[in-house]
Amino acid sequence: MDNQNELHMEQQVDIIVIGAGIAGSACAVQLAGMGYTTVLLDRKAFPRHKTCGEFMSPETLEMLAYVGVDPFAFQVEPSVMDSAKIIMPNGGEIDSALPGKAWGISRYELDMMLHQKAIEAGASIVTKAMVLDIVQLDDHSYRVSVRQGKDVVHYHTRSVIGAYGTPRPKFVQGMEINTPQDSEVYVGVKSHYTGIKTEPRVELYFCEGGYVGISPIEGGEKANVAALLPLKTVQRIGKSVSDILQAAAQDNEKLSVRLSTGAPAPGSQVSIAPVKLSTVPEPWSIFPHIGDALMVIPPLCGDGMSIALRSSIICSTVTDRYLRSEITYEEWQSEYTLEANHHFGKLLKRAKRIQKLAFAKTNRLYPGAAKLFPSLASYLVKATRLTEMGIQR
Repeated sequence: MDNQNELHMEQQVDIIVIGAGIAGSACAVQLAGMGYTTVLLDRKAFPRHKTCGEFMSPETLEMLAYVGVDPFAFQVEPSVMDSAKIIMPNGGEIDSALPGKAWGISRYELDMMLHQKAIEAGASIVTKAMVLDIVQLDDHSYRVSVRQGKDVVHYHTRSVIGAYGTPRPKFVQGMEINTPQDSEVYVGVKSHYTGIKTEPRVELYFCEGGYVGISPIEGGEKANVAALLPLKTVQRIGKSVSDILQAAAQDNEKLSVRLSTGAPAPGSQVSIAPVKLSTVPEPWSIFPHIGDALMVIPPLCGDGMSIALRSSIICSTVTDRYLRSEITYEEWQSEYTLEANHHFGKLLKRAKRIQKLAFAKTNRLYPGAAKLFPSLASYLVKATRLTEMGIQR
């Protein structure tokens, strides 16, 4: 029985985007900018810190500009990176120049910028919103029930876009999960550090079954320290993010030295629920998926932000055609699925190969091999990256 104080309301909108991270916010910016009534939902409040490498590749910068986000217009000055360093547990190193300028910027700042752009485009942002149920009607429209505070709002919408990240919520139906039961389960953690002197580069430290990345963020006074580690490794350590990072550093002496020079910044420690890596992209259930809802990338696939933005651009374009009745629902599904698999399927396969190579026992040989064959270092940096789209606003 419903609570007596609970109100039930009905709203008619064009688009519901579930998840207000990079992918969802960028999608809302684009679709609201096309004139559609767009509601962006998230179960948590913003601004907040999020688990992320906070590394923006040249491809990411291109797509961020496409959706109209300029950090400098928000008085935020990103750190610039032009190289990458991979450090093995035995101390060996691989250096490589990045193929273009990369930025370091925190998700705390980036999400706020994207939300501001979404509002300017006309989108409504509703946080602390719990999606209770999604029902697809006979005409392919959707009824989305959402708890907002003490109220339940029933949205009748022409389209739903899933950008909810991981793990997959209970309301997502209509698809089988392709991840094998014996797949490795990972936990992501992140903390900003003060006192760590950074260079204009991203550093990747291998440790048992995972890695820890260190990179500068906006302002240059703090470093982002983010890790993706096997759950079985984390379970031996404890729940504190700082403890997890320090324990991971015991497998890599150079990482231990780096962390010892700084201190965790209060309030910046976050983690994500245990996740399994995707074996293939999963673009559709009864609606399209973007960002981490589309696929969970392996360690060392350093293009998560780019995947989030690229998938939002692809999805927005196809969804616009569907809402303008240029294509049918079935074509909406098939076209987005084909595009998503085309852009991300091969990337995911390359990333998994890199992951397998990276954590093989033979990886102690890589630094020497990279000196003999410089193209190897370049391949390790480029193989898990998307190509630039050449898009213009």
